[in-house]
Amino acid sequence: MKVIQEKILSQLIDEAKTSPRLRKNLNLHTELDEPIQRMCNAFEPDTYVRPHRHPQAGIWELFVVLKGQADVVLFDQTGTVTERVSISEHGPNYVVEIPPQTWHTVVSKQTGTVLFEVKQGPYQPLTEQDFAAWAPQENTEQATELLAWMRQCAVGQQPPALI
Repeated sequence: MKVIQEKILSQLIDEAKTSPRLRKNLNLHTELDEPIQRMCNAFEPDTYVRPHRHPQAGIWELFVVLKGQADVVLFDQTGTVTERVSISEHGPNYVVEIPPQTWHTVVSKQTGTVLFEVKQGPYQPLTEQDFAAWAPQENTEQATELLAWMRQCAVGQQPPALI
């Protein structure tokens, strides 16, 4: 039996804080080709999760907040915000499911945020075509600017022209 205890989450958070990407995941599935992928993801506020989608038909993602607070932001193809939901360990929202083939990102709102993620497998790494064309690559000045915008963007807004 797998059990995720406070000690494990604390270690995961510490690893995220020292990771160059400011996030760290702990897979509960043992093989990348398993039909259901299950993991704990620790996200720090300055991590940039490049807006992306999973192009495979029927691939959804489910996030359950274990610690902290995060916003899940959905976009249309042009980058216009279509939905924004905050999930927090204190509620009122705890779980979000992202529909298949939907452009999305996660924005950590506080240090020590951990989300439990479930999605259909097998794991397939994202390709450049799976990232939004309007979203800059990680580790760029433009990515930092887009993250600042994503922290406060509202439904109906479009991202600044960065690339």
